[in-house]
Amino acid sequence: MDAVIFGGMAALANVMGGLWVTWPRLIARRSLLSYPLALGAGFLLAAVFLKVLPTSLDLDPWRGRSTPPLILVLAGYLLIQLFEHTVAPHFHFGEETHAEALSGRHVVWAAVGGVALHAFFDGVAIAAGFHVEHRLGVLLFIAILLHKLPEGFTVASIVLASGRSRRAARWASAAVAVATLVGVLLVSVARGAIPYAFPLSAGVTLYVAASDLIPEINRETRSASSLVVFLGVALYYMTEKMLEAFGL
Repeated sequence: MDAVIFGGMAALANVMGGLWVTWPRLIARRSLLSYPLALGAGFLLAAVFLKVLPTSLDLDPWRGRSTPPLILVLAGYLLIQLFEHTVAPHFHFGEETHAEALSGRHVVWAAVGGVALHAFFDGVAIAAGFHVEHRLGVLLFIAILLHKLPEGFTVASIVLASGRSRRAARWASAAVAVATLVGVLLVSVARGAIPYAFPLSAGVTLYVAASDLIPEINRETRSASSLVVFLGVALYYMTEKMLEAFGL
């Protein structure tokens, strides 16, 4: 039940991101997202390396066998590489302003599909985390929540830049939210798949942090954005210690 509740909150952040970029009187700018992106990148990187990967290697079928789960981590990473740079070659987090690159219908919905694939594995990671250990689920929820608003913002911005309506953009962000819930529910029903789904989602999460979010931060001219990545790592450490202190 916790996995469904927290997964639902993460999905709601996707919808809020879509509303943000489509709200008529709200000025949406990529610079407003730089600090949440940087914070999320640092938190995600710390979560993957300090918690998710060690846990993946210690799950029942893989204990003492590091190669199979690491292959699944690599497969998850390469899966997103395939979608973002082959199936949907024009993709980045933030406000989309290159309308000429999105003139084809296939390009737009392939990009939306790429974001939805991220979101699906977000849901998988949250649900698998809760089924492995409650504290792990909470940590993954926070890590994923930090980039969910930018994720919804991104997908709605892509649809708007292609010349489609605000309504279509909102539906696209809602579809991404649904993909998150599908990932949560699928893992909740098929718990036997967790030893395989968890390391696969770790590879996806690693890609989002290291190959999507960090390059966006590195485009910023302000050094403060880069420093916030380190703040995200510190936030992960403090959050884990707080959860441990309260016995959660």
